[in-house]
Amino acid sequence: MDERIRVVIGKPGLDGHDRGAKVVARALRDAGMEVVYTGLHQTPEQIVETVVQEDADAVGLSVLSGAHMTLFSRLSELLSERGIDDVVVFGGGIIPDEDIPELQRLGVAKIFTPGATTTDIVDWVREHVGAPAGT
Repeated sequence: MDERIRVVIGKPGLDGHDRGAKVVARALRDAGMEVVYTGLHQTPEQIVETVVQEDADAVGLSVLSGAHMTLFSRLSELLSERGIDDVVVFGGGIIPDEDIPELQRLGVAKIFTPGATTTDIVDWVREHVGAPAGT
């Protein structure tokens, strides 16, 4: 049985810059996690479908477009509609500090802003995701 943490990294919306998402995906993979990167221009619906199909333990969104409130809100709404309450949601990108409390209220466990290291992200995921789903 695979005991690795399963993480979906999503790049929602029209933002076409995915270098950071790919760096995070690679860091998590190199740390022994199973990672699925959804690619550019995904809708929250497509990302949630990937979370379901991959039986993910966590989902991380990379948002640089300024649409973080809308995208995280929609993702949280879709997860709730599907009864998914055991998937840890986190994210990163260009997100103002003043928006972080509202994102946390929406169920986003952590926002990594510019300057966060891949070590910080890997360590946080290991600490906060816990046992893989279904174990």
